[in-house]
Amino acid sequence: MPATTPHIAILLATYNGAHHLPEQLDSIIAQTHTDWTIHVSDDGSTDDTLAILLTYRERLGADRMVLWQGPRAGYSRNFMSMLHREGIDGDYVAFSDQDDIWDTDKLEKALAAIVAAGQEQAALYGGRSRLVDEAGKPFGMSPLFARRPSFANALVQSLAGGNTMLINRRARALMCRAPETAKVVSHDWWAYLVVSGAGGLVVYDREPTIGYRQHAENIIGSNAGFGARLRRMADMVGGRHREWNDFNVELLAGMRDDLSDENRQRFDRFVAGRSGWLLPRAWNFARAGLYRQTAIGNAGLVLAALLGRL
Repeated sequence: MPATTPHIAILLATYNGAHHLPEQLDSIIAQTHTDWTIHVSDDGSTDDTLAILLTYRERLGADRMVLWQGPRAGYSRNFMSMLHREGIDGDYVAFSDQDDIWDTDKLEKALAAIVAAGQEQAALYGGRSRLVDEAGKPFGMSPLFARRPSFANALVQSLAGGNTMLINRRARALMCRAPETAKVVSHDWWAYLVVSGAGGLVVYDREPTIGYRQHAENIIGSNAGFGARLRRMADMVGGRHREWNDFNVELLAGMRDDLSDENRQRFDRFVAGRSGWLLPRAWNFARAGLYRQTAIGNAGLVLAALLGRL
C-alpha cells in the first residue's frame, strides 16, 4: 500500500432501511482501512432511517458522514447521482447497501487487489457474497464464477454485486459517461461494462467479504441456486434482457471512443447481431465471443440469440 493512505468515498443509498441500517454502519466503522467518508443519499425514507443517520453523524462528525437528498428514482439512479456529485471525492469509491454486514477487512482487501493499477487505468474489484438471513446468520454463498472477467462476458451478464465493489477515479469517470438521469439497468453492471470495455483491470474475488442479507424487502436478492439460474434463463429467452441491452447499447454507443480497439469491434459485432436475419446474427455473435459464466447461462444465451431476444 502506498505511503499516503488512499481515501475511500463510501456511497450508501438508503430508503426505509432502519431495521438493519445500524448493523451495516457499525460494520463500516469497524473497517481496518480507516481513511473513509460515508456519503449517504436518502430517497425519502419515512421510517427511522434519517434519525439513525443523524445519530451516527453526530457520533462520527460531519466530515466522516455526509447526508444528501436522493433523486427518489430507484436505487440505481441514487448511486449514479452520487457518482456525479462534485461534493463527493475520493481516491476510490465503494458502494454500500443499507442492510448488509461488511467483514472488517473488506475495504483493505479490495484496495490491495487494485491499488497497483494506479489511477490512469480503470480498475474494479468485486466478488462473491456470503448470504445471510434476516438475523445475520450465514446460510449459503452467491454463485462462484470461474471464467475470466471480460467485456465479452459483461455485454451479456453482470459479474458481482455493487455492494462488493471498489472502483478507482478512472473507473468512476467512465461510469459518469452515462448522464446522471440516464436509464442505467444497474450501477454494478454498468461498472463492469465500462471498466472491462475500456481494457481496465477487473479483479473478481472468490472469497466473500460481505454478508449479503436476504429478506422480503430486498430489491434484487440472491442469484444463488438452480431455480434462480432457471429464472435468469427464462428472463433472457423471454426478452427481458433485450430491453436491458437496449439501454446498455445506447449508453455504450455514446462512449465508443473510450473502448479499446478490440472491444470496440466486439461491441459493433454485438450490436449487429441484435438485428437482421438469423445467419448474420449468429455469425456476428460468434465473432463477438460472447459468454456467460455458467453452462445453463450459456445455453440460455444461445437460445436467446437464435430467437432474437438479445
